[in-house]
Amino acid sequence: MSPTHAGASASIMDLPSRREFLRRVGSGLVVWVVLRRTAGAQVSEAAHPTRFIPKAADDFNAFLSIGSDGRVTCFTGKIEMGQGPVTSLPQMLAEDLDVSVDAVDMVMGDTELCPFDAGTWGSMTTPVFGKIWRAAAAEARGVLLELAADALGVPVSQLAVRDGVVSDTRDASRKITYGQLAGGKRIERRLTVKPSVKSPGQFRVIGKPLLRRDSRDKVTGRALYSGDLRLPGMLYARILRNPAHGASLRTVDTSAAAAIDGVVVVQEPGLVAVLHPLPDVADDALSKVRAQFDPSPSKLDDRNIYEHLEKQDLEARVVSHGGSLEAGRAQAARRYDQKYLGSYVAHAAMETHAALASVQQDKATVWASTQNPFGAREEIAGVLGLPIPSVRVITPFVGGGFGGKSFNLQAVEAARLSRATGRPVQVMWTREEEFFNDTFRPASVISIQSGLDSAGRIAFWDYEVRFAGDRAVAHLYDIPNHRTTAIGGFQGPPGVHPFGVGAWRAPGSSNNAFARESHVDQLASMAGVDPIEFRLRQQNDTRLERVLRAAAEHWAWTPAKAPSGRGLGFACGSDADAYVAAIAQVEVDAKEGRVAVKRVLLVQEMGLVINPAGARIQIEGGITQSLGYALSEEIHFKDGAIQDLNFDRYRLPHFSELPRIETVILDAPDLSAKGGGEPSVILMGALIANAVYDAVGIRMLQIPITPARLKAAMAAKATA
Repeated sequence: MSPTHAGASASIMDLPSRREFLRRVGSGLVVWVVLRRTAGAQVSEAAHPTRFIPKAADDFNAFLSIGSDGRVTCFTGKIEMGQGPVTSLPQMLAEDLDVSVDAVDMVMGDTELCPFDAGTWGSMTTPVFGKIWRAAAAEARGVLLELAADALGVPVSQLAVRDGVVSDTRDASRKITYGQLAGGKRIERRLTVKPSVKSPGQFRVIGKPLLRRDSRDKVTGRALYSGDLRLPGMLYARILRNPAHGASLRTVDTSAAAAIDGVVVVQEPGLVAVLHPLPDVADDALSKVRAQFDPSPSKLDDRNIYEHLEKQDLEARVVSHGGSLEAGRAQAARRYDQKYLGSYVAHAAMETHAALASVQQDKATVWASTQNPFGAREEIAGVLGLPIPSVRVITPFVGGGFGGKSFNLQAVEAARLSRATGRPVQVMWTREEEFFNDTFRPASVISIQSGLDSAGRIAFWDYEVRFAGDRAVAHLYDIPNHRTTAIGGFQGPPGVHPFGVGAWRAPGSSNNAFARESHVDQLASMAGVDPIEFRLRQQNDTRLERVLRAAAEHWAWTPAKAPSGRGLGFACGSDADAYVAAIAQVEVDAKEGRVAVKRVLLVQEMGLVINPAGARIQIEGGITQSLGYALSEEIHFKDGAIQDLNFDRYRLPHFSELPRIETVILDAPDLSAKGGGEPSVILMGALIANAVYDAVGIRMLQIPITPARLKAAMAAKATA
């Protein structure tokens, strides 16, 4: 196994331990950097016997190795699922280590080789892990400079380094490479004084637009995903699934499947599977399994779910408050109260959940499409009854996650079946299984009470969100009297939803932005003020004001009160400490109830930008994806049964429907890097709803804005 990303073409039979890996890389410099954990499960010395763990349970190690050839092998528990850290993380490390980015090799998401990581989600790789990553590089550079000072017989202050070559500033002919410093040695060393990372004025690598280093392998098909991997003697598994959430297996007859030559049948509590060396034979065997189920007790469907959610008697958490709602209501000359609904949405990743497991008596190795390899390791160890260090999870490239690959049922299933059969087993969900077993973005109900004073300013704001969560729930405006409360969250609590729910890109933010920005837009209309001007008048956040003005400038916005008939919508927001503002132009077909989005401009300020080319791709991808939840994507269900089990019913945006997309990234290098992957996702629901209102004067109160909903709203307006 070469020191490359785990998704590269490499034999999966030759799996080195951490010690063996370092031996193969070659003797060289090992730098230990002790840093504080940011999140995740508890960690213990017993769980990580192969690396130093401080006595404090909330510390962990960032680790890198510099070989005698000068190449830098870096280990991170983060994974690559299309968001680009396989490129941006090497940029960050190369900057503070002072090496060429091409000299950096990545090992990602391997629990045997990489330090503990809490998971890849929340747009936190760059702003949180990136700080750790750069600190590791800066410390390694400091150690190398000390070694070079000893080798050259000069003080550290007299040395300079560029592209892994340390030279004497008084005599450029006297120099030594990182590879020479590392060659023939095994040195474990720490600096006594923590070094500083570089400032923006010193950057040579950070901020440069680089081509994604995985792009060629992905477009040529060389990149390997969990479903591409094979082991000798491997069996393909097909698993009996319930017809509805909450249904229970009453009887099962596997005799006809077992009669097929080569088919292996596994029956364990909660798991009935048929396996065969050929996947189509396993499919055929599953079709011959006869099962009877008791029906689901759920009587919920996609229409009555909102009443059900509103009836849940749960404690409300006060997220923020200020002033007096009573005083604000007394000051209000005009009131506007409204309720906003969000539907269940699937992740619909290109790659379905997949895993390949090889379980021996006292050890398990699992290749899994997961956003959380260390969490998967703990799940698998718990099910198999193995010590955590005896389970190794390796994450190849992941074909999209969006929060849906935070849980690892397929990896657990593969591990159980491998143990039961004594052979390697691959579980790769069908698209129907993916939709059925997905953890959906939860349906939500958001209620807002508000009022304008006699000057047309927001006098009070009373916001209640049910089950979307409180991420990006802040009202963003200068409102003297306000309260924001949250009931439940995007993961539950258990028993509220008829099936599993969980994180979906910037969890809860798209629901909260839809409600807030739709509501603020209506207040602007009531006040008779242009929607951008209305927001600027009540703004005291300089970063948000900057993106507001930049959006208006780049669009060449002409102020007008909505509805103006132009079909222009505006929305703004903040997520992962990044700020976004967007403008869209739509055309509404009143007869068909269809919305055509013609143009979208999005301005994003995310502090220091590591790879502008990668950031732009992420923004454009976020806009494209979020057109789905805004216009077409939702899960229909009844009595526990999911009715949208493939793309013939679950409708994603088509390329022919995409608007002209323009992105503007505001430079803010003096700020630390913020989350860049998800902020562009949060606005599209509100943005299109506001544009529809501007076009036809209809305020849409539920996303997605389907033709049926739009026609119903227009009919209601016509008869009002």
